[in-house]
Amino acid sequence: MIDLCSSLFPAAGACAVRTRLNGRPLQPGRVIVVTGAAGGIGRALVDTFAANGDVVVAVDLPDSGVIELGHHLGQPHLGLELDVSREDDVVAFCSLLEERFSQIGVLVNNAGIGPTMAATVDTPVDDFQRALAVNLIGPYSMACEIAKLMKPGAAIVNVASLAGMLGNPKRNGYAASKAALISITKSLACAWGPRGIRVTAVAPGYVRTPMVANLERTGKFDASAIRRRVPMGRLARPDEIARVVRFLASDQAGYITGSTLVVDGGWMSFNQPGGAYPAPGRTPEAELSRPIDGTDARTVVVMGGAKGIGAAIARRFATNSDTVVIADGDGGAAVKLAQLLGDKHLSKPVDRTVESEVVAFFEELRERFGHIDVFVNVPGMNDTLRPDIEQAPAVLKHILNVNLAGAFTCVREAAISMRSGGVILNLEASCSLLSFATSHAYGAYNAGIEMLTRCMAAEFGPLGIRTATVAPGHIRASGGIQSEMLTAMHSTSLRREIPMGRVGKPEEVAEAAYFLASSDASYINGSILHVDGGWNSSKDVGDASELDGTISAERTWHRLTGQRLLFP
Repeated sequence: MIDLCSSLFPAAGACAVRTRLNGRPLQPGRVIVVTGAAGGIGRALVDTFAANGDVVVAVDLPDSGVIELGHHLGQPHLGLELDVSREDDVVAFCSLLEERFSQIGVLVNNAGIGPTMAATVDTPVDDFQRALAVNLIGPYSMACEIAKLMKPGAAIVNVASLAGMLGNPKRNGYAASKAALISITKSLACAWGPRGIRVTAVAPGYVRTPMVANLERTGKFDASAIRRRVPMGRLARPDEIARVVRFLASDQAGYITGSTLVVDGGWMSFNQPGGAYPAPGRTPEAELSRPIDGTDARTVVVMGGAKGIGAAIARRFATNSDTVVIADGDGGAAVKLAQLLGDKHLSKPVDRTVESEVVAFFEELRERFGHIDVFVNVPGMNDTLRPDIEQAPAVLKHILNVNLAGAFTCVREAAISMRSGGVILNLEASCSLLSFATSHAYGAYNAGIEMLTRCMAAEFGPLGIRTATVAPGHIRASGGIQSEMLTAMHSTSLRREIPMGRVGKPEEVAEAAYFLASSDASYINGSILHVDGGWNSSKDVGDASELDGTISAERTWHRLTGQRLLFP
């Protein structure tokens, strides 16, 4: 048992939390609690949040060096010792936090133990239970206790693992605990969304922590084999994970909850025998240190950028001094937006279903700019909600021709127009619950878009081009994704279906797209980010789930629209 009063707040740090400086009240940023803070990713988290102006409470095991870390950071930061697997100690720890801070802004559950790498038949159940205690029950206890100290706007970010999403031999306890942590992320997001507390997770792939680097030096870890398997050809740096966590904990992610963002360089997107990347002769420089960010304005192309979400994305990049090219089938609307954004921005009428138009458009861009840096593909049309009997094959074909085949043509030409460092973002819709009941095309093009993103991640990763998918939920936007669908729904009924209790704003989707295209997302490749207020995590179809297929579809439609479907 740890003596909390002495080990958490030892005499050397007893006055670390101050309320006044030179007679004036301190005005600190948010209070951020980071567990597992003394390790590789943990230390990067601490440094990232501290550099952001936040007050960091760094937590780790006794004798981990976390106390010294707190002293190194200086006041008002804290370094505290705690074993998160001891529930009584977690409760006492949070009681002490309550005495010293008015509220906690962010909890990052990063503490964990790695896989034992023992065969199943050689794994004692005690080892399995230990993995659950540290990697799952501990984070759950921390979340439950610290949530009591949070107010609306607070966030919890759980550091899961790619091991919780893909099967591997000899990782039973570790993988099971991380998969369970991802599940609890979703359930807590649904439970606490109404309280204004967001819960998300990151799932890192292989990360070059100091421990991993030492194992490589001593010949106990074959990093070259990992690099060959990752489309981007390298391991992640700890700061790349920390920057993703910082975004998920920020106001810019205000409509993101329940999501697990994979940060794996494209590992999950590669499904071939052999390697994804030519074997590098030495450790890639980008694996060792963060490259210097470029200062030149980027050339950003937003297909479907004239209205709704697309327009919000165009505006977001324009505020960063990037040059934005707005391409849209509605040329008049594209011209108006470009004029509003300023003289440097361009517009172009483009029918994405006509290959020759798309090819000519990107040829024109290459002649003008030499290359493009970011391409954002916004679906060209919304589906219509109709009973099965009215969904003719021609309707399915048309929607897929616009939103999927058209997307393929655009991203193909965008990739040709890019150099290393380019980013391709595809937008789909996160509200997948509707597809099984009322719309086949809707679910089909979403699934196709997500897989298109993954295939490109595997293929373009070695070329230095990243891809990702943004999946908005119900967004209140004229002409944007889900906008027509939203107008047919009773807003009160809809809000009850969304854990955060509201529909999103186009600007919230734009912030997600802007982040994924930034250097802070430099190891995200092939991943999907749901911006849906927790809709995709809830999977709550109410009484529809208890009924047979025909009545289920009718009840679901009626619950969402207030209108009855007609069946023969």
